[in-house]
Amino acid sequence: MTDPTEETAADDLVLEYELDAPPSRVWRAISIPAFREQWLPDAALADGAPLPARGDGEIRYRLRDDEPPFLESVVTFQVRPNAEGGSTLRIIHALPAPWRATAVAANDDTPCLMRAA
Repeated sequence: MTDPTEETAADDLVLEYELDAPPSRVWRAISIPAFREQWLPDAALADGAPLPARGDGEIRYRLRDDEPPFLESVVTFQVRPNAEGGSTLRIIHALPAPWRATAVAANDDTPCLMRAA
């Protein structure tokens, strides 16, 4: 299984849920198209086929906004057993590279607007 601390950027949206269902049942809900369609419709996906996984217990989909500029992003679902006999579902929503936050230096020579006093 993928280490939950790996593969995330500082500006990724990371959500984690503790579920009463066993990992095999959660996996079915996120990986079988007929079940996934009930909560993540094909219309929201850029492609119905999942992207290659980076580890066991993980599936990734490419999403596309339904309004211009129709940005695409990647959502990763990681499922692992928890101590209570259920599952931990971790969802990582990664922004496309051009939209990631970037730090700007204070002396980067960009124009500055000043307020009139």
